[in-house]
Amino acid sequence: MGSERMEMRKRQMSVQQETASAVQAPHGAGNRGSNACCFCWCCCCSCSCLTVRNDEGAESARRTSCDAKIEGTTNCEESLKPTVEEVRAWGQSFDKLMNSPAGRNAFREFLRTEFSEENMLFWLACEDLKKETNKSVVEEKVRLIYEDYVSILSPKEVSLDSRVREVINRNMLEPTSHTFDDAQLQIYTLMQRDSYPRYMNSSAYTSLLQLLSEQSVES
Repeated sequence: MGSERMEMRKRQMSVQQETASAVQAPHGAGNRGSNACCFCWCCCCSCSCLTVRNDEGAESARRTSCDAKIEGTTNCEESLKPTVEEVRAWGQSFDKLMNSPAGRNAFREFLRTEFSEENMLFWLACEDLKKETNKSVVEEKVRLIYEDYVSILSPKEVSLDSRVREVINRNMLEPTSHTFDDAQLQIYTLMQRDSYPRYMNSSAYTSLLQLLSEQSVES
């Protein structure tokens, strides 16, 4: 009888331990789930959605870095004050305007009022790309420029004809620092023929020239 009671007690203890484990299991799973992603309750490092989040974070950082570099270049140009002779030279040719950092900046401000600033931003991005020699960086910048200014889904898409787009699509197979040369030339020509004459006749240009002329006389 004693051995039977001992055996029965062991079974009761075993059942109690199993019950306790079953109660604790959901709580443990819940703790893991609170730190997990939206698709799985585990928090292992191989979770696919955690990998996606990390990739998205890296992509955002790369894009921010690229955009900051381009914006930084133009912001440096904003600090330059042109001379009256330099501003007069802008009226002689579009090349002289674009070869002047202050001229590019003033022209970009004018393009912004016409809602075509993306043309200058694209041109500046292509100029920045040409200076890059690191292959992996070139490929990354080519991809970002395509997404920002060439893709039909981008709000900053520049106006390119079908021939140039075909050239770009071929060049994208093996990206180089000259992938967008044809496109850059087309946008340069567009600004020269379309926006440049209007800028020369705008109050923005005449007012700047007059202001610098007055300051030159006073000094």
